[in-house]
Amino acid sequence: MTYLVLARKWRPRSFDTLVGQDHVVRALTHALTTQRLHHAWLFTGTRGVGKTTLSRILAKALNCETGITATPCGVCQACTQIDEGRFVDYLELDAASNRGVEEMTQLLEQAVYSPSVGRFKVYMIDEVHMLTGHAFNAMLKTLEEPPAHVKFILATTDPQKIPVTVLSRCLQFNLKQMPGEAIVGHLEQVLGAEEIAFEVPALRLLGQAASGSMRDALSLTDQAIAYSAGNLTEEAVRGMLGTIDQRHLVRLLDALQAGQAPAVLEIADELATRGLSYRAALADFAILLSRIAIVQRVAQAIDEADPLVVDIKRLANSLQPDAVQLFYTVAVHSRSELAIAPDEYAGFVMACLRMLSLSGAAGGAQQQVVPQAVQATTAPVSAPAASMTPQKSTRVAPAAPSPKQVTSPVATQLPPKSATKAESTVSNPDASLSEPEAEPEPEFFSSDDLDYSPEPVFDQADDAQYAQAPSKPVSDTIVLPEPWAGFSAKLPLSGMAAQLARQSECVQVSGRTILLRVATKALTEGAHADRLRAVLTEYFGFVVQVTFEIGAGQGQSAHAVDQAAQAARQQAAEKSVKVDPFVQALVKDFGAQVVPGSIRPGHASL
Repeated sequence: MTYLVLARKWRPRSFDTLVGQDHVVRALTHALTTQRLHHAWLFTGTRGVGKTTLSRILAKALNCETGITATPCGVCQACTQIDEGRFVDYLELDAASNRGVEEMTQLLEQAVYSPSVGRFKVYMIDEVHMLTGHAFNAMLKTLEEPPAHVKFILATTDPQKIPVTVLSRCLQFNLKQMPGEAIVGHLEQVLGAEEIAFEVPALRLLGQAASGSMRDALSLTDQAIAYSAGNLTEEAVRGMLGTIDQRHLVRLLDALQAGQAPAVLEIADELATRGLSYRAALADFAILLSRIAIVQRVAQAIDEADPLVVDIKRLANSLQPDAVQLFYTVAVHSRSELAIAPDEYAGFVMACLRMLSLSGAAGGAQQQVVPQAVQATTAPVSAPAASMTPQKSTRVAPAAPSPKQVTSPVATQLPPKSATKAESTVSNPDASLSEPEAEPEPEFFSSDDLDYSPEPVFDQADDAQYAQAPSKPVSDTIVLPEPWAGFSAKLPLSGMAAQLARQSECVQVSGRTILLRVATKALTEGAHADRLRAVLTEYFGFVVQVTFEIGAGQGQSAHAVDQAAQAARQQAAEKSVKVDPFVQALVKDFGAQVVPGSIRPGHASL
């Protein structure tokens, strides 16, 4: 006996067995019950949501031998033949292969004749948006005023391509995508009737892969039955679909949170060994982050039946909300970058390393210099001297004309009142090792109270590099070294992050927060805003919060200043050309004229 695939075998035969389209079923049922029948219906929706199934059920309801009813019997000649696709008065036309005006004219010429055996002639035109413009025009009159025995059912996946003149002549029903729980419930019924063993998590994977299409879900189930030899386990379905085990993603997020780059590379290698898609991995990772972000804001929104409920709660409590948003942004944008990456492995690894870099979780000697120096210079004098040992990269330079006085670069930023013996400990760590616990120092000091160490010797190149290094203020509040227009232009940024800094104006600086005004909202979205925060955090030595307001600028941004300077140079150049004696002579003697827009600043004069 020929095997019938599940999608055809379990196609709904009546309205009450249709899944996920209750709003359409309700409207059609009431119309059939009250005999308020329209002459044309339009069903829209993505593939596999029930457009053809609804048209067949509606055709049976119109031609059932028991009468026009919302519950066709399913056993009469009309019902059985419509289910089998051989009812003479029910015609399914594929507009993708019959899209010309000739085919439409032939169909309309046959529509004038009475039905052969049924009550109505029902024409079902699938993918109606594929018809040509002339074909649409040919059917307009008949579609508006068809014979009493003719009903039209149109179906399409792209209603935007249907002329409004056709839409206005039909009752339009938009079929929704199947929710995941509805797909899982239907698959449970089907597999139970087929007596096939299954696991509910495996059905959830099939429902997710179907993307709202019941037909796709049943087709994937057929494939999974063959793949797993009739035992639908989660492991077998995951292997067939090539989906990512969510535990790998939890491990990846833990590694990113801890700043463990080796663990990140290990997980990437595991995915490569299993032959899994990195694009799908980034998509699933973004979904996991979205679930964590939702739980952080709405704790009761978590699904207790989720197998990752414990990990999601743990990560929601341990991760910072801004880190979750940052990881999500990088994951979403990196999916599109995989197409231009050398290979998917490199693109995935670079996406993970970008998360580490932007979040500041990677850690390293260079990143730890400033925090430890700040701790050393601001710690209480009773702290152990070992905690005040400067890093290897800490440089010292003369802070006064005296050749003996040497301080650390962090200590030179402190006000005179806050200078403590910790400063001398940084300058001479050997001396502090033999001293007992220090007594509280007086509030004011003289220069004799400080211990000076011999000035270390550096080569000329190191001195020049250190002299050009920007000083980082040590305080709890932001103090801009110069107006924002000049300061933002000097930040080590590029691309969209540099444009965000240059085209913004500083509205207010409060504590560790900077409020910037930006004319375009698009500049404040994406990873470039996080890059600006990271650069400012690195410069000031503490976490800087950057907020934005959208509004017209007042000409105080670096971009506006540059534009004004360029306009001034252009005006000066035009003025100098205008008063140039040689140009005046050419104008006077030969009737010459200066072409507008041809003058550029900086060009040599004629």
